[in-house]
Amino acid sequence: MRLQIALSIASAAVAAANPLEKRAAIDDCLKSSNVPVDAPNSSEWNNDVRPFNRRLAYTPIAIAVPTTVEHIQGAVLCAAKVGVKITPKSGGHSYASFGLGGENGHLVVELDRMSKVTLDSSTNIATVQAGARLGHVATTLYNQGKRAFSHGTCPGVGVAGHSLHGGFGFSSHTYGLAVDWIVGATVVLANGTVVQASEKENPDLFWALRGSGSNFGIVSSFLFKTFAAPSQVTAFQVNLPWNSASSIASGWGALQDFMTSGGMPSEMNMRVFGSPSQTQLQGLYHGSSGNLRTAIQPLLSKLGASLSNAQQYDWMGAFSYYTYGGTVDVTHPYNSVETFYSKSLVTSALPSAALQAVGNYWISQAKRNTRDWFIIIDVYGGKNSAITKVPSNSSSYAYRDQLFLYELYDRVNSGSYPSNGFSFLDGWVKSFTDNLKKEQWGMYINYADPTMSRAEAQDVYYRQNLPRLQQLKAVYDPTELFYYPQAVAPTK
Repeated sequence: MRLQIALSIASAAVAAANPLEKRAAIDDCLKSSNVPVDAPNSSEWNNDVRPFNRRLAYTPIAIAVPTTVEHIQGAVLCAAKVGVKITPKSGGHSYASFGLGGENGHLVVELDRMSKVTLDSSTNIATVQAGARLGHVATTLYNQGKRAFSHGTCPGVGVAGHSLHGGFGFSSHTYGLAVDWIVGATVVLANGTVVQASEKENPDLFWALRGSGSNFGIVSSFLFKTFAAPSQVTAFQVNLPWNSASSIASGWGALQDFMTSGGMPSEMNMRVFGSPSQTQLQGLYHGSSGNLRTAIQPLLSKLGASLSNAQQYDWMGAFSYYTYGGTVDVTHPYNSVETFYSKSLVTSALPSAALQAVGNYWISQAKRNTRDWFIIIDVYGGKNSAITKVPSNSSSYAYRDQLFLYELYDRVNSGSYPSNGFSFLDGWVKSFTDNLKKEQWGMYINYADPTMSRAEAQDVYYRQNLPRLQQLKAVYDPTELFYYPQAVAPTK
């Protein structure tokens, strides 16, 4: 108790200090705690502070680069002592730069030096350090035992942020979300203690972590269930004749009928990808090209379209296909940067009014936008989706009964994003939500939109789970040491 009081007094004193004094204090604390750091303005600092979204660059007070859980503990205790917010960063792919704190002055804990992946061949449980990237995880699990778990396709994305907030990909219709494969986590809490979280140990924390991620601590490693990687996976594309508002509405309606009626088999994973130049159905079928052709033909007949491509691969070949020639086994650093604005949605089946409104906006507004925009409509739910079969109360992830997951993305290839550009995607989202009830839609935090207020963001990301999350935040992090501008606020 005396130590806690002493730390509290020291923390209060430093918190009142000016920024230079705080900087000196955090540097001294990290040094005395033997926590590795990036030297300011070094090449490592410049790599680690580089945002994925150039529109949102922030400057940390310091960057810790732990290689052990003890280093993470030291960083957490130093942040608490000095009175600065602390932010874990795994892959650095956050659309809102939340891995950098979403604002200046955070102690960033860059986790990607902790990227070890180990498969237990007797249980097929994988231990994955929190700084591993998806491509590295996929490669290592396959090499160690031809195993896999369900996650996204972008190889440089960090496993921690991706899986803790959902984790959709081209296996999710078949196997569920990445969050569904987590069976355990090692977590450093705000008081510096290390705990295990699972269905049996700290189950409330385990529930909260799986859906709202780093609001409650810093995960140093995960335990993931795995499945046997399919030996045959077929990548495919279909060019869609969506050239008018009416063709978009009718084609989209046919697609959602295919999903809700049970016509779409569980082995099929796909999305609609729309851009200024084309609209395609893209996907991976977990099976042979022959079986794909049979399974997809009823949908093609309804869409008035045909397969433009169907190529069969093994598991890693299929993963590589949608990296579009990029490096698969990525560890450090994250070099890809863009300047963009993005929004998300999750919705139930769209009524005819919404289909028509969205189609009208696509033709009248999106087609007139000369920037490099795209919309991704992930085929998410439906009668045979593994996502919807997981009980809705099993984790804090809020969206189990929706049909579609959307990413809307508008970017510039040079210069700054225009100040009048935000209304483009805002208006597109509004064309959906104006024609839906509140319970028919939400948003997905992995495509974070920092223009929303904290109150609005909490609501649309967590919906019915927010009150419990706020109660647990008050238990595990009442002083909001783990904070970013859209973080879960504790119950007062």
